[in-house]
Amino acid sequence: MLVYTVGTFDLLHVGHLALLRHCSLLGDSLAVGVASDKVVNSYKPKVPVIPLDQRIEMLEALSCVDIVRPYYELEYVSACKELEIDIFVVGEDWGSKPHNIEVEKYLREAGKKITQVSYNTRTSSTGIKQDVIDQTVPNPPYNRGMSQLTNGTLPPTASRNDRPWIAG
Repeated sequence: MLVYTVGTFDLLHVGHLALLRHCSLLGDSLAVGVASDKVVNSYKPKVPVIPLDQRIEMLEALSCVDIVRPYYELEYVSACKELEIDIFVVGEDWGSKPHNIEVEKYLREAGKKITQVSYNTRTSSTGIKQDVIDQTVPNPPYNRGMSQLTNGTLPPTASRNDRPWIAG
């Protein structure tokens, strides 16, 4: 049985891993559809941080994933047909948009199964992005690049207490 799920998979995190591991247990093989930047931008205000080719490469490296397939249009029927899937796994935010209704109709008529899962509450790409923004120091007193450091030491006027992003 071939299981198929789709997503952006930006900033790959433990929530993604939990979803993919769960999906892999539902069948013999797992295929993952990865949304292109154009697709993501059609329903979110910003494109992913990680480029599509890198998101694909990270997913291909996971032992629980057998097939990775990018998609460039917001529709799922063609992939379901081409891959001959048996189970389509969707998230809790699955709605009643035309592209969702279209694939539900196809799956029902083809005798295939659609399964909805809850998201892992431990983390999300949006949450990670917000954490990074929250930790950004406005108007840092000097450039954080290595060119500002001399032999791994702070510039003479810098203090580790004033620069929480510096370890040690």
